[in-house]
Amino acid sequence: MGNESGRWLRRLAPPRPDAGLRLVCVPHGGGGASAFLGWTELLPPGIELLAVQYPGREDRLDDPMPRAMDELVAALTDAVATVADRPYALFGHSMGATVAYEVAQEARRRGLRGPVHLVASAREAPHDEKGGDVHRGDDEALYAELMRLGATDPEVLADPGLRAMIFRYVRADYRLIETYRPRPLPPLDCPVTVFLGDRDPDLTPEEAARWRTATRAATRLEVFPGDHFYLAPQRHAVLAALRRVLTGSG
Repeated sequence: MGNESGRWLRRLAPPRPDAGLRLVCVPHGGGGASAFLGWTELLPPGIELLAVQYPGREDRLDDPMPRAMDELVAALTDAVATVADRPYALFGHSMGATVAYEVAQEARRRGLRGPVHLVASAREAPHDEKGGDVHRGDDEALYAELMRLGATDPEVLADPGLRAMIFRYVRADYRLIETYRPRPLPPLDCPVTVFLGDRDPDLTPEEAARWRTATRAATRLEVFPGDHFYLAPQRHAVLAALRRVLTGSG
């Protein structure tokens, strides 16, 4: 991969040069590429997984974090364009679903190859974005939000140094997604599949189904047992569903 894609995209397993489809996975707010560790082993050889690494965390700890969605999307689209020499699909969880949608729109705006499929997990459709003010609250309010969603192990946040580091990039991500305002854009042309935990505190199946207005193509909803972060406990079921979705798209 080139310099731009190397900054933003991670291979978490040996390359698959003969793969016919690339799966670009975009993590949740506060997450990083490591959220997708162990996924490649559950995908068929014909699919190569590339995980997005946001700035300001993990091995990009010193990189400045974007302050607005447009800035993030422009840089990530640059990176995706360098690996779009073969068909690719986008998977995004929570904030990552919105980022993936915007990357698909930006690729079309630039006349680049777009995704063959978008899988949006645990996020309302862009036109239903609710905004929010978590990023404006103090550390206790941010801690309460993370505990509500089950996003972070409380033992990790008990360490003052780790807590300060994590809160820095989590707050930046909340600011980015809570100040995001989608532009009125034509629907996408690719199919959209929506994944959802059946106990997600922020999203109902009826709300998730409204992704159908984000594309001219087919939409599908798959519901898994679990809350907002159902992906980890349901990893095998999620990857089985992804195999079905991507085999059809590829």
